[in-house]
Amino acid sequence: MSCRQGCWVVVGVVLFGGCAWFRSRPIEPRIGATQVGVASWYGPGFHGNPTASGEVYDQYELTAAHPTLPLGTRVLVTNLENGRQVEVRINDRGPFVKGRVLDLSYAAGRSLGMTGTGTARVRLEVLGFDAPGRLDGAYTIQLGSFVARRDAERLRRALIGRFSTAYVQAWRANGATYYRVRVGRFRHHQEAVQHARQLGRLGLTPIVIATEEAR
Repeated sequence: MSCRQGCWVVVGVVLFGGCAWFRSRPIEPRIGATQVGVASWYGPGFHGNPTASGEVYDQYELTAAHPTLPLGTRVLVTNLENGRQVEVRINDRGPFVKGRVLDLSYAAGRSLGMTGTGTARVRLEVLGFDAPGRLDGAYTIQLGSFVARRDAERLRRALIGRFSTAYVQAWRANGATYYRVRVGRFRHHQEAVQHARQLGRLGLTPIVIATEEAR
């Protein structure tokens, strides 16, 4: 082998090895840290089972499993294939499939529009940290998130006759404003879950989330 060929082999090993190392480097546990990779979702087969945080897994909550981030980390997840976003709380470990960086709950996967495909390329951004296993605080039920305020108001008006606590909340992320339609404020997590189940029987798609007051 000539020197030139040997040098190219070394360069190739360094470049490809460096890229592989970079892809597998864990995200830093600090606010503002980001990570890009493939996310999947997990649902019915795990619903009701304990998570690594000690909580019972509820596929209808906005949670996720991550290999290294501290339990209780709040993460903004962006689906790079359609631009949809969702905020989740890390309460479990995983995914256990090579090349994946996040395992989303069914509700989070549905919010990102990826339950049909099963996986999607996503971007993670660390927003903050909660104590793992936190179950009580301030909760609400989200029924929709819209780019246009008029669409959010239309849903709120449709709900207000039956649910007097329906309201619209503006939320900014990555320079854009989103309008969330929510119902009620609940002190206890289980109380919010019970109301969400009632809303689900009406054909709605409720998601129980911790409000900003509890963070």
